[in-house]
Amino acid sequence: MSNIYQQAARYLSHNDPVLAPVIARFGLCTMRPHKNYYQELVESIIGQQISVKAGAAIRKRFVALFGGQFPPPQTILQKSVDELRTAGLSRGKATYVRDLAQHVVDGKLRFDHLDELSNEQVIAELLPVKGIGEWTAHMFLMFCMGRLDVLAHGDLGIRLGIQKLYRLKTLPSPNEIKKLAAKNNWHPYESIACWYIWQSLDNAPKI
Repeated sequence: MSNIYQQAARYLSHNDPVLAPVIARFGLCTMRPHKNYYQELVESIIGQQISVKAGAAIRKRFVALFGGQFPPPQTILQKSVDELRTAGLSRGKATYVRDLAQHVVDGKLRFDHLDELSNEQVIAELLPVKGIGEWTAHMFLMFCMGRLDVLAHGDLGIRLGIQKLYRLKTLPSPNEIKKLAAKNNWHPYESIACWYIWQSLDNAPKI
């Protein structure tokens, strides 16, 4: 990916004078996409709205429930919501993890064809799963699938970073972020631009 990240850095630096010094400061993007889509989604649900440290602890206890091996969907469905909650999951998250497993078992969510789909199509495949919203889908596309052209316009960190970097008086709306990205020609490297904005706040999502 390093060659692509070099191209993205040069392109964004050339097109956006505000991002250029941020890119110079932080160097090349370090996102490392992978193909373990199912586990990524389970762990994303577990880690939602809690600290990185708390998420890691709960994930460790979750795996311990299954003898130390990350469980396939069929095995997750053998555990009740209350059993999953003993790992530290909220009732909602335990329900969401089981719903994800059920979608996979039923064939409603397949991972073997996601690479062939557009970003919008991937999001459409993911959203029917309880607990997966647009934000989680965007993070999945960026950090797991390695899609370069995802604009995480609903992320609070992106909104705060843009407000600070571009010296805006108010927190930008998703539509305002889309307009700013278009004005500064971020496409086709919106994901990389977002990564640099997160770095500028020193709080990149640990997905």
